[in-house]
Amino acid sequence: MNNKFSEGLPQAPQGDKAEVKENFPTENKPNLFARWLENLLQMGLGESVLRLGTNLMSLVLVFVVIGLMRSFYRNMPASYMVRGALSVAPTATPSFGVIPIPPGNITFQGISRLASLHTTIPSRPRIEIEKYTVQPGDTVFGIAEKFGLKPQTILWGNFNTLYDDPHYLTPGQELNILPVDGIYYEWQAGESLNGWAKYFGVKVEDIIAFPSNNLEQDVIGDYAHPNIEPGTWLIIPGGTREFVSWSAPYGVTRENPAIAAVMGPGACDPIIGGAVGDGIFAWPTNKHYLSGYDYSPETNHRGIDIAGNLGEGVYATDDGVVVYAGWNNYGYGNMIMIDHGTGFQSLYAHLNEIYVGCGQSVGQGDPIGAIGSTGRSSGAHLHFELMTSIYGKVNPWDYLPPP
Repeated sequence: MNNKFSEGLPQAPQGDKAEVKENFPTENKPNLFARWLENLLQMGLGESVLRLGTNLMSLVLVFVVIGLMRSFYRNMPASYMVRGALSVAPTATPSFGVIPIPPGNITFQGISRLASLHTTIPSRPRIEIEKYTVQPGDTVFGIAEKFGLKPQTILWGNFNTLYDDPHYLTPGQELNILPVDGIYYEWQAGESLNGWAKYFGVKVEDIIAFPSNNLEQDVIGDYAHPNIEPGTWLIIPGGTREFVSWSAPYGVTRENPAIAAVMGPGACDPIIGGAVGDGIFAWPTNKHYLSGYDYSPETNHRGIDIAGNLGEGVYATDDGVVVYAGWNNYGYGNMIMIDHGTGFQSLYAHLNEIYVGCGQSVGQGDPIGAIGSTGRSSGAHLHFELMTSIYGKVNPWDYLPPP
């Protein structure tokens, strides 16, 4: 080059091209990293190495950020280290009478509950008798549940109205609702307080201490001859007793059917011979579900009320002999009893019609009457019982085939 721009520049030595390359190695010769990368690409590992490098760089950046944050918070003044809702101090509002709270008294144990001006005070337990008027559709169970009592308490508190029989329950009746489970009893002249309490399974002291009884220990005097006015009604808290049953006695057998004479004119004379069952019982009606009360010893209902239409058939549950056929004076209306000769007797009540008579042998499934609503009954159904002279009235569900 002969122009002025070439002045001062080093001139390339004269010679062949090989000599020129040797004198300028950094401009024309690839470095070692490039050769290594080229080899990896030729081996097909370039993409994998690139991903690995990216991940490593990400980890390095994460650790760097963590380190910077630790250093930042380590050097922060303590006045800025405030937790949660205290990070911003509340603005003082003197017009509302705010009292500053010293920092040492601040706790983080939760929000305290303030006193309410409308706090509901729970009602005290009842100690007095409450009156209740029976509504259509009510049952002894339903009334007991409404007042938190046992169903037998409804019966024991109203013997002169219900006579221990849930079938006596009718709309419009006014019932005594005791404040606790137990018995409502009218004191009779000449009774012993000790013997009376023992009969009901309670302590004399519990009766005296019950507030609504208004009894005083000093006034009562001798428990054998207590100063209690005859006719006084007393609540016996926790008291129990046997139910009075007017339905039918147990063990009305063909050999001694006359024991049912107190029940009414349907009682029979002694019977010799007759059909004997096999101890396998069949449903006495076409329908196999309830329409009324279930078996419930706690409400003195020791049978089941089976659904049926007025005039629908009633059938013998097993072979046997009729030992009662006629009217029952204590609420069962037209009633039939059959002795099966196996220790079991069956009872069919509230019948509209009776097809059999005293001493007649019947076979399982034979028609013996028609469903009705006679006696104390709120509608057409069959009241059905099974009983033995040994075990008394048993649960028919345990002996009838599944519905």
